[in-house]
Amino acid sequence: MRIGFGYDAHPLSTGRPLVIGGVLIPADRGPDGHSDADVLIHAIIDALLGAAAMRDIGQRFPDHDPRYKNIESTQLLASVMDDIRAAGHEPGNLDATICLQKPAIAHYIPEMQRILADAMNLSVGQIGIKATTTEHMGFVGRGEGVAAYAVVLLKESAP
Repeated sequence: MRIGFGYDAHPLSTGRPLVIGGVLIPADRGPDGHSDADVLIHAIIDALLGAAAMRDIGQRFPDHDPRYKNIESTQLLASVMDDIRAAGHEPGNLDATICLQKPAIAHYIPEMQRILADAMNLSVGQIGIKATTTEHMGFVGRGEGVAAYAVVLLKESAP
């Protein structure tokens, strides 16, 4: 078995959609980044790549490459999953935490689980997602940004 940990953070900017876990959430600001800046999926990708010793999301999908400008992160995740499985690994489970002061996003979690299960070809029961604020502390608490943490367990695929 292998364990991978991922983290991502993005500043929040006016005029950007708030996409987390593949879900478009109504908000006046969204994460700024080269792709859709989906912090949850980016943290998951880093956890997967780290567990498989395949470097990180920045190496895999560089932010200076125009192919990834505004790309949906679910597409990046599906590509990584293909490579994870080709290397002989299968996710056992995923656990993630989203840090965002506002808007409240807990009621979007079931939809995020469904989207991620689809992109990763897993069952919803293998995907744990939590949402938290930082009680107004730090860049998240001041409403300046959004962050996510993810841990994934990989096991060897059955031959």
